Amino acid sequence: MNTLVYLNGQFMPKAKAFISPDDRGFCFADGVYEVIKYYKGKAFGFCDHLIRLKQSLAGAKIRFTGINKLEELCNELIRLNKMGNEYAGVYLQFTRGVYQRMHRFPDETVKPTVYINTYLLAPFIQEIKYGIKVILREDIRWHRCDIKSIMLLPNVLMYEEAVKQGAGECFFIRDGYITESTHSNIFAVKKDIIYTHPDSNHVLPGITKKAVLRICKRIGIVVKEDPVRADEANQYDEFFISGTGSEVMPVIQLENMFVKDGKPGPVTRRIQHEFFRATYGEIADDWDFKDWIG
Repeated sequence: MNTLVYLNGQFMPKAKAFISPDDRGFCFADGVYEVIKYYKGKAFGFCDHLIRLKQSLAGAKIRFTGINKLEELCNELIRLNKMGNEYAGVYLQFTRGVYQRMHRFPDETVKPTVYINTYLLAPFIQEIKYGIKVILREDIRWHRCDIKSIMLLPNVLMYEEAVKQGAGECFFIRDGYITESTHSNIFAVKKDIIYTHPDSNHVLPGITKKAVLRICKRIGIVVKEDPVRADEANQYDEFFISGTGSEVMPVIQLENMFVKDGKPGPVTRRIQHEFFRATYGEIADDWDFKDWIG
């Protein structure tokens, strides 16, 4: 498939899209990004993604004035790549631009590098149905995790370690508390009450997390935005993660400890049911939701 991408004002074949070796994203990981999922041509939470993108750009002090054109560009890229009837991801990346390699910012005449591409993003049905194992590691990242930075080496290292141990994610621990995962937010359930780390400089404000909180409010599930102590994880009945790619995914094992009976719990299933019916519609019935939620 001859995929088209958007780079600095032009749509072009991906094979012909190149950046300068002096791009600050390449030299310094000096940039931010967003990932938006399209459900058969319909973007999920586009406005929420734009709000978060604005916050990331502001936090990184990257000057970009084309925010209002992004939805049109993303929709057009979906159309050009004939993904209007697919489950697709749209990746947007913004770096500070091309400049000689020096730590100080370039002057205002240097424009950001803007790159957008699309790719197929089907649901991880086996994982969302049966759940995943996670590992727990010390949070070795910086103190501005609320910025969706392309500086992801700690996340990459920890996720690779998780994969090598047969796990699907890594929970980060900071000062004894579980914060978030390498690319997803974390929820714990005890006695039908959901606990999640409040948004802060140590946690990315998740778009799917926001959707989960809205679902809980609508169907009457109590949520407490309190962090979970890692040494008390065995006291919880359920865990699940949320993210653009993960969607709503049960966690059934923490390291060598199974969560309860090692199966996705009823609160997780109920939220999954609400989320997937809202995003996938009737196709979700083919995933045996009635069996999942009892």
